[in-house]
Amino acid sequence: MRFFSDNAAAAHPAVIEAIARSNHLDTAYDGDALSQSLDRAFSELFETDVRAFWVLTGTAANCLALAALCPGYGGIICHKDAHIEVDEAGAPGFFADGAKLMLVDGPGAKLSAESVDAAVGEVRKDVHQVQPKALSITNATEYGLVYSAAEVASLGEATKRHSLNFHMDGARLANAVVSTGASPADLTWRAGVDALSFGFVKNGGLNAEALILFRTELADEIAVRRKRAGHLASKGRMFAAQILALLENDLWLDNARSANAAAQTIANAAGERLIYSVEANEIFVRATAAEAESLRAEGFDFYDWGPDEIRFVTSWDQGGEPVDQLAAAIAAL
Repeated sequence: MRFFSDNAAAAHPAVIEAIARSNHLDTAYDGDALSQSLDRAFSELFETDVRAFWVLTGTAANCLALAALCPGYGGIICHKDAHIEVDEAGAPGFFADGAKLMLVDGPGAKLSAESVDAAVGEVRKDVHQVQPKALSITNATEYGLVYSAAEVASLGEATKRHSLNFHMDGARLANAVVSTGASPADLTWRAGVDALSFGFVKNGGLNAEALILFRTELADEIAVRRKRAGHLASKGRMFAAQILALLENDLWLDNARSANAAAQTIANAAGERLIYSVEANEIFVRATAAEAESLRAEGFDFYDWGPDEIRFVTSWDQGGEPVDQLAAAIAAL
């Protein structure tokens, strides 16, 4: 009964079937019909012209985007608990030729326009300090909170005030869309986002993520950077096939609804033990070391997050008995 990460979830059967259908001789790299159809598919989803690229990991999607949005001598404002800071082993600086992450605090790993204004204001406007050039946020955040369309738009206005480019890490964008009820367009480019890392692996994909450019003029640079980074896979059609399968008939949203609903079941059982409100598919719970051990003894797998804090993550394929059992076990502590 594993609740340690949605990265470990099964690939959806529709994804496996789509890969099997793509398993035939075709043009290599991204010249195949499936890869070439991504621009159109995502342009329809986001209600505007975009350029879309498959990549193999969320780290690559994040860092390729940031490399195009921030020069090597610039800074990227992000939360101190952002994935690009805590879980990517310095990859943003590696991909972006030394660009610096400029860390900001905020409850639930969320940033606000005010915190961005303050971060920019602390930097002297001279050659002796790194100047901020981009902003990166995560939706849903590393603590499972979501940005509403209005909150993203407020941050978008801040990026305009300070001439910053705007990136969104959407590893769990599907969960945020379901939670807010906002359209993908309203959560991204209409709110000022320039580039989006669109997560699929956590939501039923096998090994394909998408990098979406709302500023389409960046596409040529991304194409070169993807190749240079070793992410131009030979059989690109198999990555495109996964993404298209999840977009078809809004399967990506159905999967996120299942994960979010499972999280709410556990949240309802946790009650006052909750550390953050549960707005997507992550649940942070107060529990002593002894209580955590008792849950593990019952067969539940999860992360210890801090002193007397544990984290559960639900997946698209995890409804029913395991979720109900975990909810009962937490309620019984």
